[in-house]
Amino acid sequence: MTFSLPPQTWHWQGYPILYRHQGTQGTPLLLIHGFGASSLHWRKNIPTLAAHHRVYAIDLLGFGGSAKPTPAVVPYTFETWATLVLDFCREVIGEPTVLIGNSIGCVVALQADVLQPPWVSQLILLNCSLRQLHDRKRQQLPWYRRWGTTLLQQLLGNRTLGTYFFRQIAQPRTVRRILHQAYANTAAVTDELVEILLTPAQDAGAADVFLAFVRYSQGPLPEDLLPQITCPTYFLWGAADPWEPIEEGQKLAEFPCVQEFVALPAVGHCPQDESPEQVNAYILKWLGKISVTG
Repeated sequence: MTFSLPPQTWHWQGYPILYRHQGTQGTPLLLIHGFGASSLHWRKNIPTLAAHHRVYAIDLLGFGGSAKPTPAVVPYTFETWATLVLDFCREVIGEPTVLIGNSIGCVVALQADVLQPPWVSQLILLNCSLRQLHDRKRQQLPWYRRWGTTLLQQLLGNRTLGTYFFRQIAQPRTVRRILHQAYANTAAVTDELVEILLTPAQDAGAADVFLAFVRYSQGPLPEDLLPQITCPTYFLWGAADPWEPIEEGQKLAEFPCVQEFVALPAVGHCPQDESPEQVNAYILKWLGKISVTG
């Protein structure tokens, strides 16, 4: 597809943060990508949503075209990213914003609302990360699975081994194979998508960010944050997601803030890219612009 929306740069705590913006009227939306992705993962959504809304898509610190400072200087945590998002809402957007996230971007959005509710008007969450590697989640696993995951994280703590591991992953063939797991419709795994994910991986500091997050087993779980949310919250979930099982995801719909939970059959972990027509329609419905039938 053709998508030509030049990036803009905003500085946060001295670091350049890349973002994209389209649309001149309506409620502001901020699109927050998942782990290893960027604002370009929303390239199939921005033009449609921007017909009705002011749409912003950001590259979180450490990802995409944004700065990648060493984890020794900046902790890569949900609190850090949520603070960045809130500062962006204040300094760039200038008013309360609808946060729309995918995967870990959902946890960032939830954390932002918990920190400063007045700046978040609504949440729309796509295949929220359930944080299966979290310390508390691992305690529920058989001992051999707990041990294996802990050992891998310890090995990745060795910078030489960890960087080698990252370089093996950051190859076109490997990225394509991972995407074929994540996407139910593998036709959506294009050369363009592989390039979008691979290009930032060549940046200095990308390996350190990757390794820091893979070893981040603390911080909040979605079920810790949702009881504190007061704004309307909506879930879209690709039912064929192999990483975030919908059976677990549906439990999140039980919290009082959740207005609706919609399963998308035969869609994987990144619905906004794999099934953008469905995602755009539901987002616009929940924002009060159009209705979805069927």
